[in-house]
Amino acid sequence: MSIVYSCFKNCFNGVSFPAHHIPRHEFNPIVLDTGYVGHEVVIVKNGIRICGTGGALCTAPLVQNKAYFEVKLQQSGVWAVGVATRNANLNKAPGGEDSESWVLCHDGRQRHNAEDIGVIEAGNAVEGDVIGISYDHEELNFYVNGKNLGCPVLGIKGTVFPALFVDEGAILDLIVDNFQYPVPPGYDRIMLEQSLL
Repeated sequence: MSIVYSCFKNCFNGVSFPAHHIPRHEFNPIVLDTGYVGHEVVIVKNGIRICGTGGALCTAPLVQNKAYFEVKLQQSGVWAVGVATRNANLNKAPGGEDSESWVLCHDGRQRHNAEDIGVIEAGNAVEGDVIGISYDHEELNFYVNGKNLGCPVLGIKGTVFPALFVDEGAILDLIVDNFQYPVPPGYDRIMLEQSLL
């Protein structure tokens, strides 16, 4: 019971730092969508932190030509990041378990449709690392601490959203602006559909 309490305490308060040191962010409409989450997922910190078991989609689809976002690994466990349609199974972690999600997992595997579609040795991010994700409607690329892992995922179909999955104590934070690492050339933060008109 104390382990579960500790995980949820870390999820709400942060890991290894008091709450008063957390920078305050202005409201951003692009957050994790509480309408598209797994049944055992908890979304906190104004919609940017996910913990529990399962996945969550972002509130904005990736409709622009070249979109970029980051995810900070706040606490280790089983996790996956990438993109998914609104039909993805958000009740299973680590994601990539159906034909509607394409993800990089905690162990460096890239998964789609319950199959490994690639393995990246350098993809094993550790607590405190930042995973960057770029998507241009042809390729999905992953970065760890600003370094491109060089193993793009191809063949993504449909309207996709940023997707984060967690299990076994993992805590992830979505970063949609004020990035930790330089944005790849030609890419930009996620834009809302009306901003593109």
